[in-house]
Amino acid sequence: MSIRIDRAFVALLTFVTFSCWFSFSFATPALAQDIAVRADVIYTMDGSAPITDGIVLVRRGKIAAVGPRTSVTVPEGVQLLDVAVVTPGLVDAHTVVGLAGQYNYDHDQDQLERSDPLQPELRALDALNIQERLISWVRSFGVTTVHTGHAPGELISGQTLIAKTTGNTVDDAVLVQPAMVAATLGDSAQKDGKKSPGTRGKQMAMLRAELIKAQEYRAKLAAAEDDKKPARDLGLEMLVRVLDGEIPMLINAHRQQDLSNALRLAREFEIRIVLDGAAEAYRITDEILEAGVPVFVHPTMQRANRETKNLTMENAARLNAAGIPIALQSGYESYVPKTRCVLFEAAIAAANGLSFQDALASITIDAARILGIDARVGSIEVGKDGDLAMYDGDPFEYTSHCVGTIIDGRIVSDIVR
Repeated sequence: MSIRIDRAFVALLTFVTFSCWFSFSFATPALAQDIAVRADVIYTMDGSAPITDGIVLVRRGKIAAVGPRTSVTVPEGVQLLDVAVVTPGLVDAHTVVGLAGQYNYDHDQDQLERSDPLQPELRALDALNIQERLISWVRSFGVTTVHTGHAPGELISGQTLIAKTTGNTVDDAVLVQPAMVAATLGDSAQKDGKKSPGTRGKQMAMLRAELIKAQEYRAKLAAAEDDKKPARDLGLEMLVRVLDGEIPMLINAHRQQDLSNALRLAREFEIRIVLDGAAEAYRITDEILEAGVPVFVHPTMQRANRETKNLTMENAARLNAAGIPIALQSGYESYVPKTRCVLFEAAIAAANGLSFQDALASITIDAARILGIDARVGSIEVGKDGDLAMYDGDPFEYTSHCVGTIIDGRIVSDIVR
């Protein structure tokens, strides 16, 4: 009998333990907390000087106060954390995490559909797995917002979205959907054999033809009566939104000629674009600046081969010095762990010409501005989302650690002691 009771007890304990773990892992997000973070240095990234010996107060998910310790009152009962450095939650300007998973298995890789070179109708919303471990991994370094979606590799690979790096469902996390339409010019979007596009000329011709189709589709919609509208075309509908200036086209290109082609396409159709990757952008800074086009610079430590053989680790610094709006990105890696982390990419950029402030801005406020979400994230200002990254030292020093991440007033990654 005692053996039977012991086994029953063990079984019950196992069930309860598993149930608690399951509930903890997949329960609905906790409510925002009231939190005060006291730090030796606070980089607000709002254009003002860093605050020494300061406090950030977060109430009901928003920044309620920030300033020197002597000027911020912490209400009784508010959780108080002590750390060395606080920055805004980091913003990854372009990644594919959530569509690309941590494993090298087909079932874990939804970032690129190879069946068609033109597929603007593919929604990142339908492919994003907000529970993907890569998301929690980058979050553990202070990344609180990502611009993610379909990867470079097809002429038009699909849509992107902007999301927070927490939530049980996509709807919990998404800030902007769709954010951009992702396109690719250059070697990685070319096909072998007799498939199209096989050359750069064919790439541009196909893109131009598809945008003309979208113009014609828009004209038919405007002219037709309600009961005689043309059949819906999801791809053309999305390109109409690009033509209308509602959303930009994110054009991944590296070689100078491909970057110039992208700028020419933007002028021809009067569309908004963002250059992505842009390894040789330093060669045509005047042209990019004149076009008023921002750049999501390739990861600083990207490999230099094929299209990127002429890259430089000083690319971000050179573009920034030329007055071109830039942000850094983690990009996409085809091997485990499948993604980089913008914190480290910014640190390397800071070691190669960018100032500390400019490097931090490239993964906070400047990234948020280009993405159009700076009213909510990117700096520590009263009224903005309570997104903070906390460190035990200089964030760009390799011996420092992210000791906690706060999103919307909730501690979502915590090793604060």
